[in-house]
Amino acid sequence: METNEASARFSALAQPARLEIIRLLVKAGPSGKPAGKIADALSAPAPTMSFHLKELVRAGLILSRKEGRSVIYAADYGGMRDLVDFLLADCCQGDKRLCGPYVIKEIAS
Repeated sequence: METNEASARFSALAQPARLEIIRLLVKAGPSGKPAGKIADALSAPAPTMSFHLKELVRAGLILSRKEGRSVIYAADYGGMRDLVDFLLADCCQGDKRLCGPYVIKEIAS
């Protein structure tokens, strides 16, 4: 990931409503949630929610898919992982035992 792409992703997350959307979608898992349910959960008007969801899709942090008349949004775990990997790429002078996916596994244990 290039610095400009990482910066765009961080910029998308720098807005409180978008951060809450990401947290909600991470909890929802790969099945995601319809846009209307996300708006209801965050007590946001549909046009405002639509704007935030499009920004998160554009940033590569969430995915969207059509199911009938609904648009379902889900966390893009690969996109989020790329952002974490970007941050940890040079962590601890490259010692993979201390950084990267091992950090998550040690904390989860």
